Amino acid sequence: METSVYAKDCPSRQILDRIGDTWSVLVVVMLADGAHRYTELAKRIEGVSPKMLTQTLRGLERDGLISRTVHPVVPPRVDYALTSLGQSLYGLVEGLEKWAEAHIDDVQAARVAYDSGV
Repeated sequence: METSVYAKDCPSRQILDRIGDTWSVLVVVMLADGAHRYTELAKRIEGVSPKMLTQTLRGLERDGLISRTVHPVVPPRVDYALTSLGQSLYGLVEGLEKWAEAHIDDVQAARVAYDSGV
């Protein structure tokens, strides 16, 4: 089996799709400081629909990047946390987050220049 990410059928492309997704990045960054409940994630990550947040959490859990813990209380309480694999990803994602925040003005200026035909 071909293992190069440049190969059409390489399974690592699925992981790149997952970790390159905006919602996945934001969930990983938010969980870096500890476990959070679904409602906390939904409130803090503005713009994510309930459906997309649920799909993102399920995908991250399926890929072994987060864990889901159901507490036997009424009402039910579910916490999400990074696994050790997810923590190793956070080290990379944190750099992307910091880069995006540090360079947003440069990117916006480049967009304005491009759009104006300069």
